[in-house]
Amino acid sequence: MRLRADIWVSAYLRRCAHEGANAVLRRRGSPEAGAIFIKIDRLDGSAALFGPAPQSEVREGYDRLFARLHREAWISPAETEAKLSREIGFDPDLWAVETEDRLGRIFFDIAE
Repeated sequence: MRLRADIWVSAYLRRCAHEGANAVLRRRGSPEAGAIFIKIDRLDGSAALFGPAPQSEVREGYDRLFARLHREAWISPAETEAKLSREIGFDPDLWAVETEDRLGRIFFDIAE
């Protein structure tokens, strides 16, 4: 059984606070099953955007897997905003979380 999106986001925000990273909920989506997108801003002109991993990447034992939504490791914050805006246009029920962390730490599971 998959964890509800609202519970997962709440836990992620608490984890970030515990680790000393600033994370805020920018957009509230569907509580039960909304897709979650996470922007990580390193505050040095570089950022990354993560979204749900493709179904082909999902592995047993993981509640949610994320994938980087661009080829480069880090892109400009403006590029992440443009990508996020396109996703919102496609799926208005998505969740958007923004994390500011100078170290660019990732506190969620990534599909390899």
